[in-house]
Amino acid sequence: MQFKDKFIDLSSPKVMGILNVTPDSFSDGGIFVQIDQAFSQVQQMVEAGASFIDVGGESTRPGAKAVSEQQELERVIPIIEAIHQRFDCVISIDTSKALVMSEAVAAGASLINDVRALQEEGALIAAAKAQVPVCLMHMQGQPRTMQTAPEYHDVVNDVIEFLKKRIDSCFQAGIEAHNIIVDPGFGFGKNLAHNYQLLANLDKLKQLNTAILIGLSRKSMIGNVVNRAVNERLAGSISAALLAVQQGAQIIRVHDVKETVDAIKILLMMNTYKENRDER
Repeated sequence: MQFKDKFIDLSSPKVMGILNVTPDSFSDGGIFVQIDQAFSQVQQMVEAGASFIDVGGESTRPGAKAVSEQQELERVIPIIEAIHQRFDCVISIDTSKALVMSEAVAAGASLINDVRALQEEGALIAAAKAQVPVCLMHMQGQPRTMQTAPEYHDVVNDVIEFLKKRIDSCFQAGIEAHNIIVDPGFGFGKNLAHNYQLLANLDKLKQLNTAILIGLSRKSMIGNVVNRAVNERLAGSISAALLAVQQGAQIIRVHDVKETVDAIKILLMMNTYKENRDER
């Protein structure tokens, strides 16, 4: 997939490192709000093998408060400019605001990652004008209320139908198929059963004919099964990531880049020998 002047081969899964420049994100809130700290974290993630750095200036954890457009810009633009000048990676802007999308792309971002799937005012037009790939995520409700008794007729089919409609909206706005990525939105308006139904049927998203991004890292769907605190969910997060990769996930959005990259390398090595066996 082409990201401005950089091509990323998604025939093998790639890792996206999370950089939350927010004070209130569920796992790393407040840690990387200073540019020096953020810059150091980016360096570590890129050296560990991250192909993407996802920069977010507004928390989307359950119960999170909204931030103003100006505040979000002040948080993300300086770090995007710094990353763009120093690192050879794709910068993703995690936002739902049209102006933040436009300004971030101008500063060096080459992927728009929107948890609201370009449904906010002006977002679809801004993304089309930016002419960079977009990631459309499914979310039921809004961050402040999304975990209040979410309901689905059939969570897998409901998510797929939602994403189909958003893909059609992108086509109508002039965004081409090769520039679309989808994300089923684990943890966004979904209870434990919904999340694992989606994980067990992730391969069904292949019918959308887009790249697939997943974000499972350290989420409550991991913690509620292994009964671990947020900072003790590494093994569970890697296990879930590998299960997703085996079903076709191509971009894995994580906090723990080095460990996830290593785990994927082992899986790919095994798959190489499995393919050789099948060809005999």
